[in-house]
Amino acid sequence: MVDGVRVVTLRSEIDRDVQGMLREALLGEGEAVPARIVADLSNVTFMDSSGINVFLGAHLQTTKAAGWVRFAGARQAVLRVLQVTGVDTLIPCHPTVEQALTA
Repeated sequence: MVDGVRVVTLRSEIDRDVQGMLREALLGEGEAVPARIVADLSNVTFMDSSGINVFLGAHLQTTKAAGWVRFAGARQAVLRVLQVTGVDTLIPCHPTVEQALTA
């Protein structure tokens, strides 16, 4: 947590094998949904539709709590997936965690 924002640093590949762990890292389990989340994607090399679905679910949950989700540091390959799917129009992408926290 940084100033009330849950910062989740992710690495490697985000696919169906890790979607449950990703959901728990973003939203927690058995606790109140955080209102604000920054997902640090700077060390993520691949993301498929499973990851997209988890992030969209987190976006919906935080929006209900008058909050938000933001991406930080997405590599070109992951950023392209976010752009092609249109997720970047719902969840803003920022170059760094610091910029995502202060946007």
